Amino acid sequence: QVQLVESGGGLVQAGGSLRLSCAASGRTVGSYAMGWFRQASGKEREFVAAIRWSGGSRYYADSVKGRFTISRDNAKNAVYLQMNSLKPEDTAVYYCVASSHEYDLGYASQYDYWGQGTQVTVSS
Repeated sequence: QVQLVESGGGLVQAGGSLRLSCAASGRTVGSYAMGWFRQASGKEREFVAAIRWSGGSRYYADSVKGRFTISRDNAKNAVYLQMNSLKPEDTAVYYCVASSHEYDLGYASQYDYWGQGTQVTVSS
């Protein structure tokens, strides 16, 4: 089993930055792909970003490409999401996820473990 705990969410003005962190425990996630999803109030959950276990391949939703950066530190069993140039439409609960799969990482069904989520609110 893997437990994922997110941190770093909060309230920020449009144009600002936040860095989300996700700490994994229970077992090493070094061999897992890691990622982030988000869900805004009244909307469906959507893919944000993913990174393969080696850190060599990263994937982003079109809506965040060029503004968000995903990274990982396997030694610390952690994954991060640096969010810059935030927009009000980025407001959502952000979930850290881990997958034993290496493909189709844009699909929620590919992920084995989910964190509880951290709220990000961007004011205009």
